[in-house]
Amino acid sequence: MPTVIRKTRETLMEVRRGILHAVSWQVRSSVWDPPTDVYEIEGAYIVRMEIAGMREEDFDVSLQKDSLYIAGFRPDLPSIRAYYQMEIRSGKFATVVELPGPVDDDQATAEYRDGFLTITLPKQPPK
Repeated sequence: MPTVIRKTRETLMEVRRGILHAVSWQVRSSVWDPPTDVYEIEGAYIVRMEIAGMREEDFDVSLQKDSLYIAGFRPDLPSIRAYYQMEIRSGKFATVVELPGPVDDDQATAEYRDGFLTITLPKQPPK
């Protein structure tokens, strides 16, 4: 099972990306983002990413403040091909999900099964 890591400091890359987005510049890179659903059930928020062809240890999942960061690398076949249609992305991917509310990050879990990464983030109980 992938481990959900709580981060307390932003990395230099995240700080730079945030600055660029703040001034409305578009960052072009080869990093792509898989289709991701975010929904709420009683007691938790669920983040579900469709990303076939991976292993649990290929994901980097972390929580920072009110955002969930998911990154990884999906390998491609190591042969030269002439494509007629190319829709399946490979290489480095990353996505950021803004959480709808506070979560209990110590109880967060992640599971990869049947091509879907599902992260369960229990809601933080009211104070």
